[in-house]
Amino acid sequence: MSSGLVQMREAQDEESGLGALVFYSEFDDPAEWADALRAYLPELDIRVWPEVGEVSEIHYALVWRPPSGFFEPFEALKLVVNLGAGVDSLTGRPDLPDLPISRLSDAGMVAMMRSYILFAVTRYARDIPEFEAAKRLGEWRYIHPRPLSSTKVGILGLGILGSAAAEALAWLGYDVRGFDRREKSLKGVTSFHREEDFGAFLGELDILVNMLPLTPDTRSRIGPDVFSALPQGAKFINASRGEVVDEPALLEALSSGHLGGATLDVFWQEPLPKDHPFWAMENVFITPHLASITVPQDAARDVAESIRRVHGGERPLHEVNPKLGY
Repeated sequence: MSSGLVQMREAQDEESGLGALVFYSEFDDPAEWADALRAYLPELDIRVWPEVGEVSEIHYALVWRPPSGFFEPFEALKLVVNLGAGVDSLTGRPDLPDLPISRLSDAGMVAMMRSYILFAVTRYARDIPEFEAAKRLGEWRYIHPRPLSSTKVGILGLGILGSAAAEALAWLGYDVRGFDRREKSLKGVTSFHREEDFGAFLGELDILVNMLPLTPDTRSRIGPDVFSALPQGAKFINASRGEVVDEPALLEALSSGHLGGATLDVFWQEPLPKDHPFWAMENVFITPHLASITVPQDAARDVAESIRRVHGGERPLHEVNPKLGY
């Protein structure tokens, strides 16, 4: 965008009065987000909860997992932007009126999720857990590498993040299959969408990657029937939401040896309690919900554009359907 056009748009915004935005997150840096947003909307009044000032002036909310009742005071709210891809904390809330909800979908977030899935899959495909165990024992343990094309990887959920991971894996040479409720066409990926094909999708996989959003339909979707349908020794990766997985069923599948291992970034309870059985399991690799994060400098442009659009009576970018949950 040219400097002249930027100045013109900023002048228009100042004349029309955008109002204020309230920011809430226990994990994200409000100062970093404020700086990033002001680069595009210097006139926007940014307030960090709980110092919200006059609530009638607040028209926009930029939030991550706000507490119950958070939205009740903000009667002039026009737009909620979720600080991430998963909007499960914003659906079915009695304190949130019927208004546009937008999620973030910036290139930085997609790249980080892609890198995490590539790491987790390749760690299993290249037998890295075996070498980690050998190193602890001081053993020189040679395992002859297999071609990547011999590793069958299934991506369950082909949204923006799942599709990006699937195509990246296919580009590297993995045998990639994807399953989504909607028919998808991705380069190098064999896609399934009919429920009657779900068993066939699972039945040949070496690695299953969960990328499903958390909705009423997907809660505990990955349970005993899914794990039992996987071949003996298959690996499981969860980088979406903990509640999509039946944790007791996952524990059983890992303990029995039917699952050969799991890489878990999300859990029913976070932080994961110190006495949780996952910590003591040698075949479980744990990361603290960081597979993908939002980079303010990358995402602020879209947030600013959504605010401008809603202020002008249009729909925001990356709008979600609260009833569907994505």
